[in-house]
Amino acid sequence: MIAIEITRPGDPDVLVAKDRPRPAPGPNEVLIEVAAAGVNRPDLMQRQGKYPPPPGASEIPGLEVAGTIVAVGSRTKASTDANAAAAPPRWRAGDQVCALVAGGGYAEYCVAPAPQCLSVPRGLDLVAAAGIPETFFTVWTNVFERGRLVRGETLLVHGGASGIGTTAIQLGRAFGARVFATAGGPDKCAACERLGAERAIDYRAEDFVEVVTALTGGRGVDVVLDMVGADYAPRNLDVLATDGRLIQIAFLHGPTATINLTPLLRRRLTITGSTLRPRSVAEKAAIARALGAQVWPLLESGAVRPIVHATFPLARAADAHRLMEAGTHIGKIVLVARPSALGSKV
Repeated sequence: MIAIEITRPGDPDVLVAKDRPRPAPGPNEVLIEVAAAGVNRPDLMQRQGKYPPPPGASEIPGLEVAGTIVAVGSRTKASTDANAAAAPPRWRAGDQVCALVAGGGYAEYCVAPAPQCLSVPRGLDLVAAAGIPETFFTVWTNVFERGRLVRGETLLVHGGASGIGTTAIQLGRAFGARVFATAGGPDKCAACERLGAERAIDYRAEDFVEVVTALTGGRGVDVVLDMVGADYAPRNLDVLATDGRLIQIAFLHGPTATINLTPLLRRRLTITGSTLRPRSVAEKAAIARALGAQVWPLLESGAVRPIVHATFPLARAADAHRLMEAGTHIGKIVLVARPSALGSKV
């Protein structure tokens, strides 16, 4: 098979298409003929040598794929440990799925833990489906599980035009929250509002704390989803309502911040966060089940959709990374390993 290798840490040109052996699925895995693979910021960090894959994961980048199952593992668990990967897979060769993986997505074939696969939502093609797993798993577990967002509450999404942001805006609105977002420039702000944000704040020209505080009558928001970090941290605390929750999922401006702890006590604030890639198969399987029950109906009805900004052939992974680094995209960037996947609805 053809796969994209990181030949050395560096700029996008270190991504090179190479001929690699086709992987074989383990006992509780499936082998997917990849139609398309999503591109995510952790892929850029891995390419730069800043985010190595967890032990046992493929060194090939790529955290989400969509395609057709061509082989299934033996369906026997390697361990009787209660925390091992849960039930045997229910998949068969020929099933079309999208899957969250810990690596290996930038390739023509990819193995995935069976419990981390979900059927491609009806009405979506495989390219759109490839843009679902990483962002929807991340938003669900952080905003709705850790952040405990419920109907009638308020959510502020930073980076609203990103893959994570466009997903969080839509899901927040679909589940009855009042949603605000930040984005860079009028075009991105307009896109956020079309997706359901009540107000998108151009961080280049406006102070999100002032705008959101005014829009909420001085109360603030219940949940902030942040991927910026650093200088945003104290301002995020300022914009939280009493009992508010700050969810940190990345730190594009850096991991270090100085904050005043007094508001945490006075307003009973919570600061939490998570990373998805190192979590166990059992944990990711639980998220997959929740998505299947709670979010897949929204995807199949068209109430929520993955926003695909651009596609590139697999061999042009370097160009996809350049686009993401330029920061001009709105939504997801997807690599196409099988051109027939373009526009073919399930």
